[in-house]
Amino acid sequence: MSEPLHPALDPLDEHNRTLRDHVHPTDWTNPEPADRYHMVVIGAGTAGLVTAVVAAGLGARVALVERDLMGGDCLNVGCVPSKGVIGAARAWHAARSGAAFGAPVATEEGDFATAMERMRRLRAGISHLDSAARFRDLGVDVFLGKGRFVDRSTVEVGGARLRFCKATIATGARAAAPPIPGLADVDYLTNETVFSLTKLPESFGIIGAGPIGCELAQSFARFGSNTTLLDVAPQVLIREDPDAALIVQDALVAEGVALELGARIQAVEARGGKKVVRYETDDGAHEVEVDQLLVAVGRAPNVEGLELEAAGVEYDKTGVHVDGKLRTSNRRIFAAGDITPLLKFTHLADAHAGIVIRNAFFFGRARHQNLVVPWCTYTSPEIAHVGLYEKDLVAEGKKPQLITVPMAEVDRAVLDGQDAGFLRLVLEAGSDRIVGATLVAEHAGDMIGEAAVAITHRIPIGKIGATIHPYPTQGEVYRKAANVWVKGRLTPTAKRFLDFWFRLFR
Repeated sequence: MSEPLHPALDPLDEHNRTLRDHVHPTDWTNPEPADRYHMVVIGAGTAGLVTAVVAAGLGARVALVERDLMGGDCLNVGCVPSKGVIGAARAWHAARSGAAFGAPVATEEGDFATAMERMRRLRAGISHLDSAARFRDLGVDVFLGKGRFVDRSTVEVGGARLRFCKATIATGARAAAPPIPGLADVDYLTNETVFSLTKLPESFGIIGAGPIGCELAQSFARFGSNTTLLDVAPQVLIREDPDAALIVQDALVAEGVALELGARIQAVEARGGKKVVRYETDDGAHEVEVDQLLVAVGRAPNVEGLELEAAGVEYDKTGVHVDGKLRTSNRRIFAAGDITPLLKFTHLADAHAGIVIRNAFFFGRARHQNLVVPWCTYTSPEIAHVGLYEKDLVAEGKKPQLITVPMAEVDRAVLDGQDAGFLRLVLEAGSDRIVGATLVAEHAGDMIGEAAVAITHRIPIGKIGATIHPYPTQGEVYRKAANVWVKGRLTPTAKRFLDFWFRLFR
């Protein structure tokens, strides 16, 4: 009996067949295991792939075990397909909203199936980078199948036993369903299934106004779905500063998303081929009826079936427990990426792999607490952050200094018609060192790197101001923020000295 089709491979067209042939080929034969491996990695998402390929590149004997699709969530059901969908939705929106620029405005309906086919084609084209064959050719023994620990130094997969000096658990996480009455009886979508849609739903409901919920709410509204976004929180993107989140929130509403905040969901039910969400707000009971329902709330670590107890690895519902060096309770075994209770980003999983390599093989002292981790939500405008928030400094008993520059003061943003948003830098009072940054801008994800570099390498804000930025660019907002800081240093005493100095030149 064949295994059920993985959601990422539905529909099984030529593009998804290419994807399958790369990341879980049906004719794959596992190699004969070595007597002992320097490193066995379970899970071929970002953390696992990077750990395996770097270790093999250094000369270690490495085995990589994957039960589903190599590339993990990012390639198959996360970053890659979502950005393909977001890119298509932005193109649709641009085609309809160019009147202010004197551009011809599209009036025809778009072709959703073509947009989704494009996403599948591009995903398949990228997938060779994560393919089983490529990693085999790079010196990694690739085992496709369910891996489990049989003792503290052995993994079993497909009847083969892989003995190791070190191991890394990188099995990631999956969408978790909240305990909503009736939800289990309804055919709802998650990030694992939403990208398999080929027909645009007339109405689309989303539970959860976090990054995934906001990105897809805006995208499906741009495609033309009547979209409703529900969350119990008082704002979207609850992690972010309220005024930053409000800009994104206003953009969603302006583009037709029906936003229901403070919505306490009571139940979900099927009714006449529709999905009905019943919820309460402060002004009473409500319900919304939709063709498709996406649940974008929470993640659960993939610990099932690993037999972690046999390896002496401690875990709970938040994931595998790790110390600062990403070691588990079994010091031979590390954990990296979304399987840990730490932040869940692809770029962080990549950084975790570097920590594992240094600490596993080179007696390193690398610690995950020292990482400076930026993140971005890819709405329009985007919202990106790195480092500390103002509230973090206040909680530490420190006084923050904030520098905020509206994008409306940046010429290029105005000319592009993208002047909603701001850059906010957080400094400790009396310090020239940036400790946090929030950026709301159309390309915030591409621009947050300058702040990340400054925080990581302790580059003072004055050095940013002394760096020439090309004009006109939206990135010039950093120089403007630095100029605000420089002007703030002109104390009354400094001004009196300058008055005296220039009187000498009369």
